[in-house]
Amino acid sequence: MTTDSANPNQLATAGLQLRYGDRLIVDGLDLTLPGGAVTAIVGPNACGKSTLLRGLTRLLDPAAGTVTLDGSDIHRMPARALAKRLGLLPQQPVTPEAITVESLVRLGRYPHQRMLSPWSAADQAAVEEALARTGTAELRDRPVDQLSGGQRQRAWIALALAQDTELLLLDEPTTFLDLRHQLDVLDLVADLHEEAGRTVVMVLHDLGQAARYADHLVVLKDGHLMAAGAPAEVLTAELVESVFQVPCQIVPDPETGTPLVVPRARSRRPARV
Repeated sequence: MTTDSANPNQLATAGLQLRYGDRLIVDGLDLTLPGGAVTAIVGPNACGKSTLLRGLTRLLDPAAGTVTLDGSDIHRMPARALAKRLGLLPQQPVTPEAITVESLVRLGRYPHQRMLSPWSAADQAAVEEALARTGTAELRDRPVDQLSGGQRQRAWIALALAQDTELLLLDEPTTFLDLRHQLDVLDLVADLHEEAGRTVVMVLHDLGQAARYADHLVVLKDGHLMAAGAPAEVLTAELVESVFQVPCQIVPDPETGTPLVVPRARSRRPARV
């Protein structure tokens, strides 16, 4: 499989099948996620979004097919080498008990450590940059389990940043956050892409947010690929009704011009006498 040398960090699947026991979740998926872009993966609940992300990061072995990074099978890459290139923020990560924000973020440097090697100035610099970028430097001594949901999410993103990978995968990074903190996290992701050149793949539920923040949209249903491409080309009323069973109109977002899904109003019920 070839890749675009001008846009490295390209993940791709060929004939990918992912299972949990006897249950087939993702079936025969052929997909290319462009390097140097922000990709949002969307679809109904239980359609295979998070399972796909686990397969893309080698947390779940394929039942069939392959996952490649710049043309190389990730299952043939040494684990430490892969961890230096690809960082993952899982859905609802489990926080070690009583760990502080800085100690959590320092865990991101694990792939760069060698046995008996001391903590280096480069390691600390990566931690400091991650704390600064996520606005968590002032929280460094706070226990993570005492933070608000938005603060906790930023701390976990800081860990992923400290890993210093060019490719970052985020599984539902806005779940359980209020609107302000959802936008804070998504703005941070946009900054990481624009300023630091990160390739980002994230699972989102909100179609409007996905269209606003992503360059590339992947739509799944029942483990199958329904559409992939630029949001303005992919997000149609027909697709939304087919995939989500929601009749709607697609209108331009008044702020960005990106596609915005407006569900059709329910029919008026007869007035009660």
